[in-house]
Amino acid sequence: MKLSANFHREEFSCKCGCGQDTVDAGLISILETVRAHFDSPITITSGNRCALHNKAIGGVSDSSHLIGKAADFKVKNVSSIEVYNFINLHAPNDYGLGQYSSWVHVDSRDDMARWG
Repeated sequence: MKLSANFHREEFSCKCGCGQDTVDAGLISILETVRAHFDSPITITSGNRCALHNKAIGGVSDSSHLIGKAADFKVKNVSSIEVYNFINLHAPNDYGLGQYSSWVHVDSRDDMARWG
């Protein structure tokens, strides 16, 4: 099922195969903004997670992934620090945002958090 111009629900499904695939519209909006800015495809490496999968991979118990408000992702041919800096500049007082060596975490939480 197509969620937006560039994203399908299946991309956000829990990686354990359970079928959990809730996705927040605000999260899709953030990702579409990132994709448009860099004009490059995005690969979702982790979207929605069921509680069992989240625990198995060491996710925090109150992870936004559990409610479909978070995604870990890569932008083709763009470094994670470039992506992090763009989102941080674009929305300095919004979202959860983490930068890792090869990917970025973003979530559509109501407050602001930064790490990485």
